[in-house]
Amino acid sequence: MRVNGRYLPMPASARVLDFNQTIMICGAGGFIGGHIVGALRRQGFRHLRAVDVKPLSDWYQSWVDVENFSVDLRIKDACMAVTAGVDHVINLAADMGGMGFISTHKTDCMLNVLINTHLLSAAKERGAATYFFASSACVYSRLLQSTTDEVRLREDNAWPALPEEGYGFEKLFGEELCRFFREEHGIAASVARYHNVYGPFGAYDGGREKAPAALCRKVAEAKLSDRREIEIWGDGNQRRSFLHVDDAVEGTLQLIRSSQPGPLNIGSEESVTINELVDLIEEIAGMRCKRIYQEQQPQGVRGRCSDNQLMRELTGWEPTVKLRTGLEQTYRWIFDCLSTNRPVLATSRISTV
Repeated sequence: MRVNGRYLPMPASARVLDFNQTIMICGAGGFIGGHIVGALRRQGFRHLRAVDVKPLSDWYQSWVDVENFSVDLRIKDACMAVTAGVDHVINLAADMGGMGFISTHKTDCMLNVLINTHLLSAAKERGAATYFFASSACVYSRLLQSTTDEVRLREDNAWPALPEEGYGFEKLFGEELCRFFREEHGIAASVARYHNVYGPFGAYDGGREKAPAALCRKVAEAKLSDRREIEIWGDGNQRRSFLHVDDAVEGTLQLIRSSQPGPLNIGSEESVTINELVDLIEEIAGMRCKRIYQEQQPQGVRGRCSDNQLMRELTGWEPTVKLRTGLEQTYRWIFDCLSTNRPVLATSRISTV
């Protein structure tokens, strides 16, 4: 649990994860995965295994007191090797990014099915106690997201299925595979559907960044260059809810500890348009920018917002970081990276115990 911004150990009565067991975080070199490893360390877990396909030097965050492995989890033998002696598997591994990436890399996104397939099989064969799969709000039917009105998406809105092409189909398949492994093989598999997670220590350029980080970068670049203009994909009226990474981590760990199978939404119910998101970032930056709208660029569905009622009822979790607070933290971090000409990986490196 988090108290006054600090992570504290859960009481034993509320804990499924055990300090003496080994927890493996897949996708640990990525954005959310790195934050989960950090949170578990702060809570006192010392038997942590971090896995990512990237070389360790390219991870957003890493620690010398964690077992770090660079392997391709699309390969079954690799999954079998890294799951040896593992009690809990947290799978966030995926080849993905923001709308600019997933709209042009549908094949790569679909091939993520190999990761979840081989990891689930390996977890079953190794006798892992729990398995967590990170899904996405991209599984929800596009028919329900065609308006900029705030429509909160409930877990049962994923069927009948018409998810985001490529990435959304892969995540929906992964959810069903977890259900079948749970029903037929008894593995305690749980699933969360993340809604637009943002925060520091993640991609903000290069093509894989998502809207909050991309817009923070654009405003920061405009401020540093004094150009005072930014490009916005779409007409700016697209509506989204954005969840700070600290809340995503807390929700993930509470879901795993609750033993609820899901899928359950882990998102924010505070929705804004992209224009309103830019308004907030400009307030933080202390400047206004001319907005150049690029309606030919990928922009995704017109509206998406999380409905957290079921997650609240089953786990007691709800987000606590207000959007403006989280954006200020994110913008300051990105501005600092840009203003000192430091690459994102160098600034986010954490190598000490």
